[in-house]
Amino acid sequence: MTVGVRFRTPVLRYFRFQGEPPPLDAYVVVRTSRGLEVGKVRTPPKKAPEAGEVVRLASKEDLDRAARLRVRAEEALFYLRARLREEGVEAKVLGCDFTLDGRHLSVHYAAQERVNLRRFTHELAERFQARVEFLAEGPREEAQYLGTLGACGMESCCSTWLQGFAQVSIKLARDQQLPLNPEKISGPCGRLLCCLVYEHPVYQELLAELPRKNARACTREGVCGKVHKLNPLKGTVELLLEDGKTLEVGKEELA
Repeated sequence: MTVGVRFRTPVLRYFRFQGEPPPLDAYVVVRTSRGLEVGKVRTPPKKAPEAGEVVRLASKEDLDRAARLRVRAEEALFYLRARLREEGVEAKVLGCDFTLDGRHLSVHYAAQERVNLRRFTHELAERFQARVEFLAEGPREEAQYLGTLGACGMESCCSTWLQGFAQVSIKLARDQQLPLNPEKISGPCGRLLCCLVYEHPVYQELLAELPRKNARACTREGVCGKVHKLNPLKGTVELLLEDGKTLEVGKEELA
């Protein structure tokens, strides 16, 4: 059995444990491919693909050491940002993380174009006495790592609970009758809003009860026209009549 453990982002990784399961919201020391790391238990025991094992509940000494390493990781962050400015490298350093033994430094970065940061590996390794790993992040992963506010005014889903990014297409926005304005249908990451995916099944159900756009439809009173616009949430359609006027009618009024 495993428990889901959260680190810097909301994405859970699952670790097997021996004996009694660690309690929810407890901090634990886990063994990963990079070494020992501290994370927070966020799920009860369940069967899931393993990323490593729970070594122990985190002690006060573990948490104090992790806090000191976060300060050191901030030093690495600002040092590397300064070096990139000096060298004119067009890349954004998002954050740095040390393993609990301080021997492995992960550097998360984003760049619009392909860049090679390996030339800074030896310099960082010598300065911080750790093996250095550079991890490139895409626009969505960048928003997830840094944390952002969504169009709803709340913290974005990707930085609070989302476990993966679904494929989002412009068709979802069309089905929801949204204006195809990038500023209206894009998130802080610059990509199409993830919430379009969550809402789409409801719109599919509602649209199935309405005639297709551009189809000819008539009311029970015999008024006919071309379906100009669909309002799935209201359950109405707008008919474009022959005289150029529009008429909004409910689905129950259609013949």
